[in-house]
Amino acid sequence: MMDPDPARAAGIMEDFARLTGLDPAGPPKRYLWTDAFAVCNCLGLSQRTKEERFRDLGLRLVDQVHHALGRHRPDDTRTGWISGLGEAEGEEHPTAGGLRIGKRLPERRRDDPADERVEWDRDGQYYHYLTKWMHALGLAGRATGDPRYLRWAMELAKVAHARFVYTPPRGSRKRMYWKMSTDLSYPLVASMGQHDPLDGLVTYCDLQRMRSQEPGPETFPDLTAEIEEMAGICAGMDLASDDPLGTGGLLSDALLIADLIAQDDGGLSWPGLDLQGLLGSVMEAALFGLDAFSDSGCTRLPADYRLAFRELGLAIGLRGVGAILRRIHENPARFGTDSSLLVQAEALLPYIPLGKAVTGFWLEERNQASGPWGEHREINMVMLATSLVPEAFPGI
Repeated sequence: MMDPDPARAAGIMEDFARLTGLDPAGPPKRYLWTDAFAVCNCLGLSQRTKEERFRDLGLRLVDQVHHALGRHRPDDTRTGWISGLGEAEGEEHPTAGGLRIGKRLPERRRDDPADERVEWDRDGQYYHYLTKWMHALGLAGRATGDPRYLRWAMELAKVAHARFVYTPPRGSRKRMYWKMSTDLSYPLVASMGQHDPLDGLVTYCDLQRMRSQEPGPETFPDLTAEIEEMAGICAGMDLASDDPLGTGGLLSDALLIADLIAQDDGGLSWPGLDLQGLLGSVMEAALFGLDAFSDSGCTRLPADYRLAFRELGLAIGLRGVGAILRRIHENPARFGTDSSLLVQAEALLPYIPLGKAVTGFWLEERNQASGPWGEHREINMVMLATSLVPEAFPGI
């Protein structure tokens, strides 16, 4: 992979902070997916450079996100915390009602007709954005030693699972909504995201592991039941995708699963979950996606015909391949007696230069001058920075 470039990443994040009203403080321009990556980047830069200013910037961003996206929009007739809690209690539990996406248009009301083209620009809550924020809060807890961040992450997991997961009228197997209203009272898009259950499962397990490491784990929410339900939804799902962002997400999930296996000392129980089998399935699906992207010829197209953030998601995931191999080599007994997981992980190695090529392409100023880059500027910026700072996702 491309060598870490903290100076370049730092410059990108400083520009991002100015553009979005974080530093210096101004009218906030908050968007949950983008801000989750930004928090991880700031904490990673702090670890890499030992500069406290990046840690402080990341924690200020957490606070700004909660006060912007944890509350109703300025153009909404409703006011206050979207959880319905009073001001003081909402400050203590800012994620208890979930967090808005941050889209430019207000959400579709319950009785309004659906319009797929407009829905992309409407607010509400996305489950896969919430899992990214759970991850960012977990990192903030590790960086600070402050248990509030883990508690907020687990409270978010509890409410998101309760509202997004449901049992269809016909059939007993649970499913998930893709998009919910701001107050989580009704679905806006009823279909299920292909990787949402996997993202939830892996994130819950990671939070549960962090909970077990706290001095008073019983004071934190317990996600045992949610893990079991999500494992049931994931069972037998087809994870393969030709979307580079989805494939990158699979690789990032694979690293988290490998960490869970490597650090399992027998003190945690994962009901209904075979982590080794799950890792194999995720890597198999990622290999399919890597083949599909490599064969698509996308990397030979000019910037005007490419979406940076989708490709950079793949580059970020590929950064973790070496770490997955290290986990397997260092803990052979925990990864199973046969060599199938090792063989699958080694099959990912030839694709590492692909991630380097993607990052290098989008670092070029002429490619950042393209229309698609400017249309998604902030999300492109933070994901480019993530691809330059391995510490943004621990374990890499």
